[in-house]
Amino acid sequence: MSRRRFAAPAVALAAALALAGLAGAEPAAAPIAVQAVVEQPRAFGYVLGDVFTQRMLLQQEGRSLEPGPAPAAGRIDRWLERRPARIETDARGRRWLAIDYQLVNAPLAPTVITVAPLELATASGPRLALPAWPIGIGPLTPPGQGDLPPLQPDRPVEARETHAIERQLQLSVAALLGVAGAWLVWWLWRNARDARNRPFARAWRELRRIDDLASLDAWRVIHRGLNASAGCAVHAGNLPRLLAQAPYLRPLQVRLDDFYRESTQRFFAVDAAAAAPAAGYPLRSLCRALRDAERRT
Repeated sequence: MSRRRFAAPAVALAAALALAGLAGAEPAAAPIAVQAVVEQPRAFGYVLGDVFTQRMLLQQEGRSLEPGPAPAAGRIDRWLERRPARIETDARGRRWLAIDYQLVNAPLAPTVITVAPLELATASGPRLALPAWPIGIGPLTPPGQGDLPPLQPDRPVEARETHAIERQLQLSVAALLGVAGAWLVWWLWRNARDARNRPFARAWRELRRIDDLASLDAWRVIHRGLNASAGCAVHAGNLPRLLAQAPYLRPLQVRLDDFYRESTQRFFAVDAAAAAPAAGYPLRSLCRALRDAERRT
């Protein structure tokens, strides 16, 4: 009976000592954050709407670090809003975590606020600590003035003398009309000169006065134009020489070959019936095409 009386207090005392030992035990230590290399923004001169950036180097003891979850974007206090973070690479190939902040409120007087500190977890390394940073902000209006000064009335502008400007405009318009008129006269003179001097222009003018296009005279008009263009008598055998001297006629080579074939038959056929000119050959169309090709040169 006495053993049971002493055993119960002993068990109770042991349990109490065990609980006391558990209560006094220290919790497991959390990973210690390492001070990061930080590029802080300018510490003064910000007003409503301005944006500044903090940059944290993602490197520790020469080893590149992979960042964990970035700080959440959104309003963080009365003054600042944090934007989504991004990773930038500098000219040396180093990676930085860039965090933009925008000032979303305006004080009534110059004030110093603090950008809250941050800790960034990394995938395979220590936590990086970004310290707090003071920022000087100011009001939009001068200190002591709650309202902007009233708008000033428009300043009256004296009427400017425009006679000289009008005179200069008149001279410019007159010069422009003179140049345009001179160009028109030159263009008309050039066309008239070409109509008189160019071989196919003369041939076209002569052919228009001939009613019977099946006559040999009409064919001679085209021959004279081709001979004048080549500077010698042209026939089917030396037609390539004409095309070499007048390359603008090359697109008409097929029609010229057909013309000389038909002309040989008309002028040199032994059979008089075969030599008789037949109506319907597009002589005028060929002459117009030769004149147009000549005109484009």
